[in-house]
Amino acid sequence: MSRALSPSDPTPIHLDHVRLLRGTTTVFDDLTLRLTESRIGLIGDNGAGKSSLFRLICGLDKPQSGSVSVWGHDAQSQPVERVGLVGMMFQNPDDQIIFPTVEEELALSLSPNGLPRKVNCQQARQVLTARGLGHWAERAIGSLSQGQRQHVCWLALMIASPRSVLLDEPYSSLDLPGRAMLDMEISKASQQVIVSTHLLDHVRGFERVIWLDKGQVRADGQGTSVCSAYEADVAARCLSQSMNID
Repeated sequence: MSRALSPSDPTPIHLDHVRLLRGTTTVFDDLTLRLTESRIGLIGDNGAGKSSLFRLICGLDKPQSGSVSVWGHDAQSQPVERVGLVGMMFQNPDDQIIFPTVEEELALSLSPNGLPRKVNCQQARQVLTARGLGHWAERAIGSLSQGQRQHVCWLALMIASPRSVLLDEPYSSLDLPGRAMLDMEISKASQQVIVSTHLLDHVRGFERVIWLDKGQVRADGQGTSVCSAYEADVAARCLSQSMNID
């Protein structure tokens, strides 16, 4: 279950008057967000800025002005992903996985403990065995399906145990059982989890959902109401386009 913040905790994620340009395109202009809830959904059209927001939080993109802090640390002055503050699961697991076998990939998440690689691999195998996946340990990553590779990425995040977890379109390559399993994993995770998705039912029950529209916050509130507002907007736009075609 998610851990409630205590009054002494720093704000998990705070963007303050952020301006982000990509080439000559303005992605965000004066964006301010305080992300404090344990479960947050991020929705909106393609190109709305969802992935760019994640990249800012991880320190992969640098804003032209404003600041981004993660658990009290500046996202640019420290590699926050290395100090256990935030971890991100990319939409395509092949953009994330480095090592050729499952146990080696999971062992990478344990490398900050300073123990020998062999010990980390043994611990990774124990994690797999505890989940009934011991037979995956020596499997080549290339032999796994897209959904299985994504599950490896999730396990790597859980082993690293960052305080905030960012999931970029995590359901896109999963079948129905895989989506149900990921929902269960998210519900059990102790970390703050922020999910960017086009599949609204997976975040509809979240305590907070943010609808991004061309780099601006169009709506921000309880999941049910924000998802419904976005669906109504999409339906209205589709109707308008249909009428124009006719």
